[in-house]
Amino acid sequence: MRQKALPLLVAAIFAFGNGAANAHDAHAEHRGGIQSAANKAVKADFDIVHAKVTTENNVVTFHMAVSGKAGKSKPAKTGKLAGSNVFSYVWPTSIDPYEVGFERGTGILAMALTAHPDFDDTPLYDENGDGNLTNDGDLWHSHWVVLKPTDACGPGALGVVDIPNGAKPRLPKTWPGLPILIDSPGWEPVFKGQTVEVRVPFDDIGVVAAAKFDGVTAGLRVNASVHAPLLCVVDVFKVASGDLSLPGKPNQ
Repeated sequence: MRQKALPLLVAAIFAFGNGAANAHDAHAEHRGGIQSAANKAVKADFDIVHAKVTTENNVVTFHMAVSGKAGKSKPAKTGKLAGSNVFSYVWPTSIDPYEVGFERGTGILAMALTAHPDFDDTPLYDENGDGNLTNDGDLWHSHWVVLKPTDACGPGALGVVDIPNGAKPRLPKTWPGLPILIDSPGWEPVFKGQTVEVRVPFDDIGVVAAAKFDGVTAGLRVNASVHAPLLCVVDVFKVASGDLSLPGKPNQ
């Protein structure tokens, strides 16, 4: 399922190019954005064929389509936090993390939809409606995350930015208390057949309209030490652009 070596992807993320993969789908909902040909070597529910970002009033819609049933696969439960896995649909952007509540210039801001049965990182929300706020990690849910190359995750690999012990950085109000730059705002993703979307309110919609984006499906893993780093990207299943060059432009 690995599409490319992680070091090559990380090297490319800062090269904001204009290339995109070949067109795939002629349906209206798949027009514009970034098109990608289906790849039988990638598991179908992570095989991105289209990714786009649109804005309407103060709401941003992150959209992704795959060649199979979106959201079908989730990680196997391990029974412990350390070493557990996370599956994700991700839209890396060129938006400064400051715009959603983090410090300026801290890394690559991405909208991520994740599922992970071994822990719950949305403590303000009861996604499964059972009255327990701490047992919903296996359901798909949304995050803002800040990523950067992290040597401790492997040569050239990306990780979610850690918060050093004792540091008190600027954080969003819905930060879940983990020692990483992550926000758990509670926006619910909608899976429908081959597509997934999440609608996100945004204070300054002009910032989004001027940004660039890409689409990624990936597997992450909680470090055995559960900190420094806490969460690393360990598998990149597919990149919409093919090279993580962030060629997408909202509303185009």
